[in-house]
Amino acid sequence: MIPYGRQSISDDDINAVVDVLRSDWLTTGPKVVEFEAALAKFTTTLEAVSFSSGTAALHAAMAIIDLAPEDEVIVSPLTFAASVNCILYQGGRPVFADVCPDSLLLDPEQVKRKITSKTRAVIAVDYAGQPCDYRELRRICDEHDLVLVADGCHSLGAEDNGSPVGRLADITALSFHPVKHICTGEGGALLLNDSKLSQRARNFRNHGITSDHHQRSREVCWNYDMASLGFNYRLTDMQSALGLSQLKKLPQWLARRAEIAARYDGEIYDLDGVQSLETRENVRHANHLYVIRIDNRVTGVSRDEMFVRLRQKGIGVNVHYKPVFEHSYYKKRFPGAGDECLHAIEAANEILSLPIFPIMTGGEVNIVMSQLKASLDG
Repeated sequence: MIPYGRQSISDDDINAVVDVLRSDWLTTGPKVVEFEAALAKFTTTLEAVSFSSGTAALHAAMAIIDLAPEDEVIVSPLTFAASVNCILYQGGRPVFADVCPDSLLLDPEQVKRKITSKTRAVIAVDYAGQPCDYRELRRICDEHDLVLVADGCHSLGAEDNGSPVGRLADITALSFHPVKHICTGEGGALLLNDSKLSQRARNFRNHGITSDHHQRSREVCWNYDMASLGFNYRLTDMQSALGLSQLKKLPQWLARRAEIAARYDGEIYDLDGVQSLETRENVRHANHLYVIRIDNRVTGVSRDEMFVRLRQKGIGVNVHYKPVFEHSYYKKRFPGAGDECLHAIEAANEILSLPIFPIMTGGEVNIVMSQLKASLDG
């Protein structure tokens, strides 16, 4: 089976982790600080704050803006559930705005339609690795005094008009799950350009405690204070060492993803009833996913049939995503919440993710394309 995504772990990654295992620090040590500094430098942001997962980072984003019960947050429905669950963790209410039909990115015009007196923030999801239209979203958020949060879990390394992900929104969340651009096993981070928000994020991931053991050691003081409700969302030094090693390879991995995407683009262009997603102008796409749409009115075969056919032929296609409002939990709690998201509903029945990962070989790309064409023919 050729999977839709796969981590790449080499000897230098393994050695980096082993070095930490032989050191005095397994967690809350120097590698965490080093990894955060490297992330901030790579993304040209003021600070990076690491977390135990991308979900934890998203939760922290909602916590540090003081999201209150019944505050509304506008969010894309075509995403993994964590992008929306983080709103509920703080007692907020998600409001789904539809996506653009060609890119499946959050539609700024739909965002404007959903703003009310209760709206507190917007979470823009960089679907498949492409940055949203942050210029327009920023204009809207500034006009209505809203916090702009980027779910950049797909888009580390992407750019919009020369500005890297991490500088496009007030707060940006990243994920280091094994299928993402770099991995730490599980892990995530927030990218921030506000030192006060950064400190709040650090407190939140450490039980809401206002000082860490390094500070107390320097001050020869044992006393500490839990000033707010937080969680144990810390990333370990072992994971940070792996992330540091992986981050060094990210530029070449981004280039390889772009090569594979360009190859797919060229071949899919000639397939009737199969379409790749649109890339916005002046965008550097991170190509976390390669998503196609299958129009069964043209192909005579549905997306679900194509999924089964390709899986049976060893091609590990996947579907990203079922709209969040179609999950049973959301249907029960927020009935009808996605009724106006017609583009997301239509796309959800047509989208299929093809394999794409940096260590994918040219031969594997050939196999995927040949099996895709064969499956279209039956």
